Amino acid sequence: MKKITAVSIFIMMATLFISCKKYLKSDQYFKDRLDLDKSFNNVDYIEEWLANSYSYLTGVNADVASKGFEPFNFADDIYYGDRDVDYDPTNAGSLSYNRFSLGGYHEGEVNSWNLCYEGIRSASIFIQNIDGSTVIDDEQKADYKAQARFVRAYYYWLLLRKYGPVPIIPDEGADYTKSYDELAFPRSTYEECAEYIGKEMVLAAKDLPQSRGQLAIARPTRGAALATRAKVFLYAASPLMNGGKVSADFKTRLVDDKGNPLLSLTYDEQKWARAAAAAKDVMQLGVYSLFVAPYTSSGTITHPATIAPPYNAEYSDKPWPDGWANIDPFESYRRLFDGELSAAENPELIFTRGQNQSSEGINVMVVHQLPRIASGWNTHGMTLKQCDAYYMNDGSDAPGKDMEYGEGNGSQRVSGFVTDEDVAAGKYKPLAAGVSLQFANREPRFYASVAYNGSVWHLTNESQEYNREKQVFYYRGSGNGYTNTMFWLRTGIGIMKYVNPQDTYENGDLNKVVPKYEPAIRYADILLEYAEALNELTGSYNIPSWDSSQTYSISRNVPEMQKGIRPVRIRAGLPDFSDAVYASNTQLRKAIKRERQIELMGEQERYYDLRRWEDASTELVRPIYGYNVLMTQDQRDLFHQPVAAFALQSTFADKMYFWPIEIEELRRDNRLTQNPGWQTYK
Repeated sequence: MKKITAVSIFIMMATLFISCKKYLKSDQYFKDRLDLDKSFNNVDYIEEWLANSYSYLTGVNADVASKGFEPFNFADDIYYGDRDVDYDPTNAGSLSYNRFSLGGYHEGEVNSWNLCYEGIRSASIFIQNIDGSTVIDDEQKADYKAQARFVRAYYYWLLLRKYGPVPIIPDEGADYTKSYDELAFPRSTYEECAEYIGKEMVLAAKDLPQSRGQLAIARPTRGAALATRAKVFLYAASPLMNGGKVSADFKTRLVDDKGNPLLSLTYDEQKWARAAAAAKDVMQLGVYSLFVAPYTSSGTITHPATIAPPYNAEYSDKPWPDGWANIDPFESYRRLFDGELSAAENPELIFTRGQNQSSEGINVMVVHQLPRIASGWNTHGMTLKQCDAYYMNDGSDAPGKDMEYGEGNGSQRVSGFVTDEDVAAGKYKPLAAGVSLQFANREPRFYASVAYNGSVWHLTNESQEYNREKQVFYYRGSGNGYTNTMFWLRTGIGIMKYVNPQDTYENGDLNKVVPKYEPAIRYADILLEYAEALNELTGSYNIPSWDSSQTYSISRNVPEMQKGIRPVRIRAGLPDFSDAVYASNTQLRKAIKRERQIELMGEQERYYDLRRWEDASTELVRPIYGYNVLMTQDQRDLFHQPVAAFALQSTFADKMYFWPIEIEELRRDNRLTQNPGWQTYK
């Protein structure tokens, strides 16, 4: 936070996001105080400085990663069970799921505060100095500067989402010679942070290209800047930040050093209109669309013929995007995440860190999802709440959904199991024999996401043929069921999302897990955000587009909301919501929340959605249910009777709305205030 006239830090070596072939070691030229004029008049130095600005985006600052860096990827939908013993709470690398879900973490744990501000400083120096360079042309300067501006604003977004309102550091920096007390900055309000990020993303968007080539896939585009802006504005419009009632006491305690509230205590509907317009800005680019895989009448074991949804007169005979006649809904969803589809081939991938996900990336998450037969850890699982959230293949609710909570439609869970005769007759595809009929006739996203009891793991990269095409059961004594070790699923439900048919962890070889591209922001999210924001409106608003080239008329318009919802539903092989649902603000809100829960599972959205909606105080205090994992295969009927998962706990307190700020940061900045409920050194 000091005004840098000469650089006194070493710039760490970072080749992330840079396609240049030649790099010099940082200590060859960043020695002691290197003159800035020299730094920004050498192409290699410029590119490495920009690379350094990017480098803080990985690790704990990833959007989607495994639990070591991103426990925020786990909420009431999925969990990790391999750290349920009493780990040392002072060790940031040993955060157990129960300690995490009970708010037992401490100030400074999974701390991304320092890294974000280091990235902000690096990007700010770059922005302040790149215009003076004489070794690159104006077009390249503009692109590089826009990239640095995007990165800086994105760091603020990561901070805002985790910690709530944060200090906005002046773009010009601060006087290098001043003391820490003189350099202290207060927290800005949530709205000030949102406005700042929004404006910065617009400035970045003006000079960022519409698209980039394969070698630069992890660099931001115009769409990435505008999509981030849309997400920021959606959060700012949501109840927690916009006059919600559940957290009123929390809001009065979240203040700056002068006692001013940092979250809005009054409701402003226009913020929803602003969020809708920002999402529409992304849609109007004409760059993005949902990925769809083609319909196939024949296939292989790993890529079977298309299983058509039940006949629907409105959708079954129409080609995409009006229907699903020529697409494969299962493959359309599975390929988005399993590594089969490259980032360059994915038309809905808006922003990604590519495959550069550090040591806790998606590949590591997959290893924890894989069964023991593939040498996987068999510990990342799914809650029954999430399993039940998936629709039947005709769009109806699964029988028995939410009955454990005294909700649902009063129906009972299906009994019985798939027989060999059923399989021979082609019934209940894609289920194998011995699978509970509770998992039959579900929507395609279910089969691409859920490793239900008795699901088949392809494991085609296993060296021994007998380890391939394995049906995995989670009954006690099955090899993957309950044991006295850590390697069992606490709910008896696994996760198939992100798993490729070739994936295995045989011999502990991480190279046998197909690389995956991180889905930091994708178009389906933006579409659902657009519908969500429109649904909250009662009035009509005129909002200028991001570049002021046109003005949108924003209101709760059913055809416009359908533009956000219908493509996601049709791609999933499901009919759109009924007219009655669209007619009701309350019913549609509930439907959109469920759609986000399904569509974005395992993409770190659920954790933050529950908080911004102020639903965490109700959803996260419910017991976590699963199947009765103490039952053996001989007791399979009892296994499929839901019970509270004895090994998993959850609760919610107001302090868990935002992550705690590290004590050392509070000592450094005497104007910085702690989030309510957490320790402060004073």
